[in-house]
Amino acid sequence: MHDHLDENGLANMRAELDRMRERETAMRDILNVMSQSREDEAKVFDIILQKAASLCDADQAGLQLVNKSRSHFRLAADLGQKRTAFEIGKEWSLDSFLSSAVAIRSGEVIHIPDYAETDLYKKGDPTAVRTVETEGTRSRLVVPLLQNGIAIGSISLSRHEVRSFEPSEIALVETFAAQAVIAIENTKQFKALKQLNTELADRVKEQVGEIERMGKLKRFLPSAVADTVVSSGSENMLRSHRALLGVLFCDIRGFTAFCETAEPEETIEVLQAYHEEMGKLINAHGAGVDHRMGDGVMVLFNDPLPCDDPAGDAVRLAVAMRARMAELSKDWKRLGFRLGFGVRVSLGYATVGMVGYEGRSDYTASGTAINVASRLCEMAEDGEILLSTRAAVAVEDDFRSVSTGEITLKGIREPVEVFRIIECEEA
Repeated sequence: MHDHLDENGLANMRAELDRMRERETAMRDILNVMSQSREDEAKVFDIILQKAASLCDADQAGLQLVNKSRSHFRLAADLGQKRTAFEIGKEWSLDSFLSSAVAIRSGEVIHIPDYAETDLYKKGDPTAVRTVETEGTRSRLVVPLLQNGIAIGSISLSRHEVRSFEPSEIALVETFAAQAVIAIENTKQFKALKQLNTELADRVKEQVGEIERMGKLKRFLPSAVADTVVSSGSENMLRSHRALLGVLFCDIRGFTAFCETAEPEETIEVLQAYHEEMGKLINAHGAGVDHRMGDGVMVLFNDPLPCDDPAGDAVRLAVAMRARMAELSKDWKRLGFRLGFGVRVSLGYATVGMVGYEGRSDYTASGTAINVASRLCEMAEDGEILLSTRAAVAVEDDFRSVSTGEITLKGIREPVEVFRIIECEEA
């Protein structure tokens, strides 16, 4: 009997672990699509509906959005719909008694265990009847998309069988709804930035004053970068060119293992706190460009903003980041999260400039200095700041370091000697 119970318990634990991993994978996939689809939220909507339907075992899924006047809502994306009661793009009154309208008006989750038992269906409402009898909807869940406490749309899931949605499933869809809101805002900002760039091009041709141009640039670019672009008289400085760069890579140690056991909401909270605090330090240390993907951050010094000591500035930022992360790690440890922090710094020439195509481009860099810092990614232990040889030599008057030996890095022809910053008490 005990063996049987133990086997059942282990099976349940494995099943729960599998569910947690599936949810974490889903969140990672959604974040990846969000980072690649800044100008088209429809791609984000599609993957959110796919993941929500799959993880919640739903036969149909839809995402509705409210119009600007908040008089109607429309079906913006769907999955598995027969498109009889609802059609893509068709508008429905927000004053109706449809479950999506009710969820949007109230800003609350609507859970209908059996649509056939609703008053709307029993009274013969045409849409309700088609929903049940043609689309086959029985159990339904509608979660509002909340932005600053106001619903701007909703996500709906339906099942053909009468089977209520579990609290954990409802909580998961609420997380997906929050991601949909972020995607909408990202697209709005991206389109605004794209429109701003078009306006700036026209205004430059018309010789509009620098003050107006500066004001618009600063809405989307760091002030120091905007100043440099304007003072140069053109945006030619953003074109591809060679530059000596101080390059910093950092990430959270133990983050992958953390993601395998943490709830999706906990993962998002940790990432938000991490990027917010690191962003403050990056801005305070005068870095012109930073790129972020998951828990990884790359920061460039000396382009497009020139500096006298790119390696030293990068190391000073690394030290400040490590100190702040030590504080965050203590707070996370109290919650049971064992997370650390590692940093790598290199110095060398790289090709920098705008890379991409019309509608999607980034100011980034490529070259040996970038590759060295990136390849050192897995070497840094918690609290370690690793340096390339050239970076260590450049900062030796200000920071003590010790060689950890030569290593062969993928993509780098010659072995690279790696140095580690040491504290005064280690010297």
